[in-house]
Amino acid sequence: MNYSKVKTLSNSQFKRLVGIQTSTFAEMLEVLRAAQSVSRRGRPSVLSLEDQLLMTLSYWREYRTLFHVSMSYGIHESNASRIIQKIENILIKSDKFHLPKKLPQGEGLDWEVVVVDATEITIERPKKKQKKYYSGKKKRHTIKAQLMIHYETRQIISTAIAHGSVHDVQLFRRQRKKQRYKGLLLADKGYQGLNRLGVSCLIPIKSSKKKPLTLLHKQINREIGKRRIRIEHVNGKLKTFKILAERYRNRRKRMGLRLNLIAAIYNMELVNK
Repeated sequence: MNYSKVKTLSNSQFKRLVGIQTSTFAEMLEVLRAAQSVSRRGRPSVLSLEDQLLMTLSYWREYRTLFHVSMSYGIHESNASRIIQKIENILIKSDKFHLPKKLPQGEGLDWEVVVVDATEITIERPKKKQKKYYSGKKKRHTIKAQLMIHYETRQIISTAIAHGSVHDVQLFRRQRKKQRYKGLLLADKGYQGLNRLGVSCLIPIKSSKKKPLTLLHKQINREIGKRRIRIEHVNGKLKTFKILAERYRNRRKRMGLRLNLIAAIYNMELVNK
């Protein structure tokens, strides 16, 4: 497995293999080359810069064990781990792979409608503090990841992670001070009670035994669901990288970094489409 064999593939085949387009791969490579020209410390790697990036992307995409990845590239398992972490650290420091901090001006974009949703990523059972990570909904140990997207452009504008036991509303409250985006919020039933926090939001109406939903309520819920489905599609796009879809085996402290990187890559491909 090396870049010299992969670069002959068509754009669609290349994306099926590593999860991104060839143009995005070229932009990522530019960032790595710029960082390499500044710092040339340490022994040079056996793999070329292209192969190092390809190995990192294939690791995210397929999420095989580091042993299998290292065997594919002819290096030691510990060396593969160091290379992947090095590539991730360089990319996250670049402005190209940051989520938008300010709303775009003069582009005719309406950033007033934002969709929020939380998904859960299964993890290995922790040795300590198991209750923190146990999700009563999924009946397993998880990390909760929250996404916020702009409704019109479908760009991801914010991410957040928390222990699996944290409720969706609690996670939103924790991140509320960091949010720079104000406007109408579309959310699911897990975010009941946001109105009491002074947030202008549109949430499906919840039924109860004493107050079943009327036909009008059901119609309103359907209309909200039609618009909120966009964030489910974004979640599905991110989970083409199996590292976010399968049981997470790595150290949990790098989960947020990898989620941000993959979200930024998704935004980059959305803009360059």
